Formats: sequence, structure tokens, C-alpha cells
Amino acid sequence: MELLTSAKLKILFVMIFKKAKTILSSLLIIIAFAMCTSPYETVEVNNPILPGFYPDPSVCKGPDGYYMVHSTFGYFPGIPIFYSPDLINWEQIGHVMHRPDQMQLDSLSLAGAGMFAPTIEYHEGTFYVACTEVYGRGNFVVTATNPAGPWSDPYFFPEVIGIDPSLFFHENGKTYIIYNSDAPDDQPLYEGHRTIRMFEIDIEKMQVVGNQSILVDGGVDISEQPVWIEGPHIYRVGDYYYLSAAEGGTSVNHRQVIFRSEDIWGPYIPWENNPILTQMHLDPNRPNPITSTGHADMIQDLKGNWWAVYLACRPYEGNHYNTGRETFMSKVEWTEDGWPVINPESEVIPFQFEFDAALKDKRVTKPLHGNFTVRDDFDQPSMDFKWVQIRTPKSSWFNLIPEKGVLNMSLLPASTIKQFNPSFLGRRQQHMVCNATTSLEFKPESEGQHAGLAVLQNEHRYYYLAQSLEDNLPVISLYKSVPNAIEDEMVVLATKRLSDSLGENLYLRIESDVDVYRFFYSYNGDKWFQIGDEQDARFLSTETAGGFIGSMFGLYTKTTESSEGGISANYHWFEYTGNDDIFK
Repeated sequence: MELLTSAKLKILFVMIFKKAKTILSSLLIIIAFAMCTSPYETVEVNNPILPGFYPDPSVCKGPDGYYMVHSTFGYFPGIPIFYSPDLINWEQIGHVMHRPDQMQLDSLSLAGAGMFAPTIEYHEGTFYVACTEVYGRGNFVVTATNPAGPWSDPYFFPEVIGIDPSLFFHENGKTYIIYNSDAPDDQPLYEGHRTIRMFEIDIEKMQVVGNQSILVDGGVDISEQPVWIEGPHIYRVGDYYYLSAAEGGTSVNHRQVIFRSEDIWGPYIPWENNPILTQMHLDPNRPNPITSTGHADMIQDLKGNWWAVYLACRPYEGNHYNTGRETFMSKVEWTEDGWPVINPESEVIPFQFEFDAALKDKRVTKPLHGNFTVRDDFDQPSMDFKWVQIRTPKSSWFNLIPEKGVLNMSLLPASTIKQFNPSFLGRRQQHMVCNATTSLEFKPESEGQHAGLAVLQNEHRYYYLAQSLEDNLPVISLYKSVPNAIEDEMVVLATKRLSDSLGENLYLRIESDVDVYRFFYSYNGDKWFQIGDEQDARFLSTETAGGFIGSMFGLYTKTTESSEGGISANYHWFEYTGNDDIFK
């Protein structure tokens, strides 16, 4: 064999180097091209992903993306449904309970009854939502082939006694319903003692099969008297069935816990390091706290990563919050021995996190998290999905005139406190620092007739900025409701005589500045006059008011029985701006 000379070795080395360089360049080009054509880009996402009163999130993967639903309690339409191509860019596409005959909310409390904790699943071409009509007809399931609707009438399960139902579709073709229920034999060992139970159901006949079974009694450790084990979900991952649920009640002691079993019927063994999500142990005086984390649902993204959506609160001055329980999202990681942990990288829930999102041309356009401004010019043939009514409507009392950009609202004698359907259209307060502004055209004919802008927590607690008559002259007044009044009582906080130069429209604005509200009016939309003093926002906080909902800014018209006469008010537009410091 001929020995290679140094010159030949040099030539061979150069040839190999050039070949390697060419291959490396090609690989770099391929990688660069793949990066350029990737359907994802890493973005920073704001928590909450859905700010404002959107509690009890449940999420599922459909054929073209993800779908999420939330509790609505006494509001109609009920159970908003959102779509996202990538889990973070959400767009509301409708409501699950979108017909009055699907719901019975008459005489029910706005904040403590109605639609509790819906869950959503997709199976073999059909979407399923399970929910509870609390203090109504109980647990039910509705279905749709198109998640935007229409949805079916509810199928009720009278044997399923409790709240927070969810469905699990087994690969063997069987279906199960899992839910919160009473203590064993209805003999609680302590206040808040509950169980997680399960029935098999016939999903075609919409009825239970066989007997129920208790999967969890009390919680992770019944000797510690855990309260309100609820919001259960079952997931099949590998060789195990994982049962995730919330403990501690939906306030500062809220937490998410996990169990697993090799059999769908149990026994379910709790993880020794529970909870998998909580903020209950952190300093309550920390800056910009996020609290009450729990009621989680877990999902995999398009890249195989696990995430959890869950409710949490952003309080001020202790545990006061007006934005309600909001939807947050955090990453889920699995331990070496196969347990999921939510937000494992930090004890404190972050206000921002990184996510590989769909490219901009695939995203929804309306902002839903962070700071934003949204405006409704009432120039569409139907109301935007963000608007809701109080309880189930019995008649039509508003109509859109899109060619004129007008929302026309009749004045009803029904008030919020009467537990019927008043002439109120609301949208959520989604920021601590925000304002809501509208343009009102209204010519009252008697002193009992009012039209204006309100910020409302429940039927007993609201502030109301309204135009009316006093001594047959036009005035603007600021009212405060009387809590727990039997009749519709309001205290007049301030009244201003409106100028003779008042034109067709009067402009109204409510500003929220964390712990206070301010109220303004204007003749031209440029120069504003404050009416009354700053008002205490804690009057509308969930901590003060009780219940499970958040504040709403609402267009509200009302009249007394004696002054009813077919009069109406026109709203020409509505604008909402959120400007929280944490998102600047």
C-alpha cells in the first residue's frame, strides 16, 4: 500500500474540510429555513390570560384548536365558550347556554346560584359540557357538533347529587361522570366535609349506569379536615388514572391536589407532596399578590407540553378584589416518579410567562389580556358576546339599530333586587385601573325614569350614574344601592342640574382606581365634570359582598311602576380601557 505523503495528506484534509463545511452550511440553511417556517414563535404572555370574572376554567382540545368554558352563575347568556389555536390567544365564539329555555334563573341569586363550574370535553365529533344549575334543576350535560352553537337542551342527571361534574371518555368506549357530593351516608365529620364520586353513564341515552362509587373522602388527608374537595377531573396518562381536584374552598386557602390509581374505580392514592398548586403559604403582604389559586384543568399543547388553566385572584388591601376570580395559566412538569406539578419553577405565580404561540397571522385580533381598549359602536346586527343580562329574559327590551350605531333600551319597572330580568346590559371589569365610558341619548318624561351607567357587583350592591328629572328639570345623579334591602332602595350621593346647553347626547364615565371609583359626566366628550366624591370600591368587592362573581360595568335603564310609559334610551357607543401598572 502506498504511503500518503504530507502533501497528499494536506490535499485530502482540505477536501474533507470543504465537504464538511458544505454539509454544515446545508444543515444550517435547513435549520434556519425550519425556524423561519415554524408555525410558532416564543412570546411573553400576561397572566391572567382571561382577566375579570371568568372563574372555574375548563379546557379541551378539539380538531382545530382549544376550547374553554367558565362559570356565569346568574347571568344570561350562560357559560361563555372561547376558542384558541394555541392556548393563549383566545376569542369568544359564543355561549353554551344561549337560549332562555335552556336555563331557569328566575328568583335565583345573581352571585350564588345558577351556572356553576362547567367542564368541556370533545369526543368523536361532539363537544360535551357538563355543569350544575345550582338551586335549580341540578346536574346536566349539553352537546354540540359546532362549539359556536347551537347547543342542545340540557340532559339532567337526577341521581348525580352535588356540583362540579366532569366527563371522562375511556378508550374502552365507556363514559364516566365525576363530581363533588355529600359526605358518606350524608354524615359529615366536620363542616365542609365532601366527597368525590363517580357514576358510569350511557352517553347515548344520557342516563347513569349502575351505582356510584366514592373515589375521594374528604381530601388528601381527612384527619386534617380538608374542606370542599371539588372540581374533579380524571386524566389517563401512561399506566395511571390521575384525579385532580381542588381543596380548601375558593379563597385564600384554595389549592390543587392530585391522586392516582391503576384502575378507573380506584383506590386513588394522594401524592405525598400535595398540593401541586397553591399560594396559601405565601406572605399576604407581598407586593402584587396573586391568591386563591385552584380549580385547575390540565391540557397538552401542540408540542406535547402540559399546561394548567386555573382560577386565581388579584386582591388589594387584604383580600378585597373587584375583578372576580380570573383565569390564569401555568406550565405543568412531571416528576421522575410520574406526578404533575403546576408552576414548578417558582412558588409565586408570575404575571408573565413565555409560550410558543401561533404566528401572528393565525392569532385572534381582539386583545383579551394585559392592558387594552375595546369599543362597541353598536353597528353590528347582534350584540357582542361580552354583553350579558341579569337572569333569564322573558321578553325583548333592547334592540340594535346598526345602520345608526344605536343600542335602544326600554325602561323596565323590574330592578336588580326584584330577582327578575331588569333592563341591564353588563360587561366585566377586567382591570383594577380602568374606565368605562358611554354616550347616552335620553329624554325622561317623569321623575321615576332613569338611564345611565352602573358598576355592579350583585343585585344588592352597585353604584349608578343616571340621568333623570328633578322638579321637571334634567339632572345627573350618583346613587348607591342599599345592601340587603327588600325593595329597590338607592341613596342619592350627589345630584347636578344639567346645563341648558345639553345637546342630544350626555357622556358618562366611571373610573376605577384600585380601591376607589370616580364618576364623571360631559356635554361634549372632551371636558369632564366629576360628580360626588370618590366612592369606596370595597363596597363592590367579593370579600364584602360575598358570592362568587366580579364587578360589571353596565348600561342600566329603569322606571317605577307609576312612571312606566314605553319610554326608551339610546346608547351610541361604549368604550372600556384597562391600564393596570403590572402590565405596563
